[in-house]
Amino acid sequence: MHCTGILLAAGRGRRFDPSGLQNKLLQALPDGDRIVMAAARRLSQALTTSLVVVHPDEDRLIAMLSSGGFTTSRCPDAAAGMGHSLAHGVRVSDRAPGWIIALGDMPRVRLTTIIALDTAIRNGADIAVPVHDGRRGNPIGFSREHRAALLQMRGDLGARHLLREFPVTEVAVDDPGIFFDIDVMADLYNLA
Repeated sequence: MHCTGILLAAGRGRRFDPSGLQNKLLQALPDGDRIVMAAARRLSQALTTSLVVVHPDEDRLIAMLSSGGFTTSRCPDAAAGMGHSLAHGVRVSDRAPGWIIALGDMPRVRLTTIIALDTAIRNGADIAVPVHDGRRGNPIGFSREHRAALLQMRGDLGARHLLREFPVTEVAVDDPGIFFDIDVMADLYNLA
């Protein structure tokens, strides 16, 4: 069985727009695709099941994702940080054999990278990370071995500490997209 993809898209993106008026995930990339749609599409193409974890107040984002055929789940405590959103996604997909945790503001991760992480988890890795040019990036794969720890995630730290505490399988990929996220407006043009 394939891992379930969890796309974390519940953040407010205050660095992108400190006023909070513009959701960066709804912004258009140079090719016209929306940031969140590009990220969600790759995850759903690579895996049998996936879901997008969203802030409960983001009706426009939810409508866009739903019209694209993507499953969404509102995280009631998303404002408390990414760790809460991650735990929510794992809780909603509790029966999954593992999870590929991806970020909604990383639209250039290649399909082959997600497939390679899923394959690593299905072949026995407990944690799998993509590596390009000697550097680790995102998304990250977790087996059910880490279910309890993932359900305990809180705050903004995410699951990075698990990568320091447990063995990690590094998956070599030819994908610079594992490093590129969109934090500020200028990043939209650096991803072209």
